[in-house]
Amino acid sequence: MKLSNIKEILPALDNVEFQLENGTFVPEHFHVTEIGVITKHFIDCGGTIRNEKVVNFQLWNANDFEHRLKPTKLLNIIKLSEEKLDIEDAEIEVEYQSETVGKYDLNFNGKHFVLKNKQTACLASDACGIPAEKQKVKLSELNNACCTPNSGCC
Repeated sequence: MKLSNIKEILPALDNVEFQLENGTFVPEHFHVTEIGVITKHFIDCGGTIRNEKVVNFQLWNANDFEHRLKPTKLLNIIKLSEEKLDIEDAEIEVEYQSETVGKYDLNFNGKHFVLKNKQTACLASDACGIPAEKQKVKLSELNNACCTPNSGCC
């Protein structure tokens, strides 16, 4: 989800709620302690230099159980971060503490923001020898014409 998407969604909400992909909700007394830009400048295993930029939201739970972040407050935090940090309309990455600080993509299911698990992947699979995934075929669907008696296939 891009920053522009969350800005379009927030005005229609009564509450800001985040849910993990497994269905667990972030406690409703969470804080957004940071909004910023994270730039990653790196080289992949195939030698390609890459630049990635995301808008980062950090969620944090405190013991102030009465705290509730309202949509207008989050919009104001976003607006301030755009003004002060020159934030572009980039994909949002959310940091949230579980066993360790996890990084999540952000989605919206029509009611809640969903923290989507991120996955690692090789960006240069053709350059580092990772075989392409083989297509699975049911033997019953194969044309057995080549393996008839006297066909010469065996």
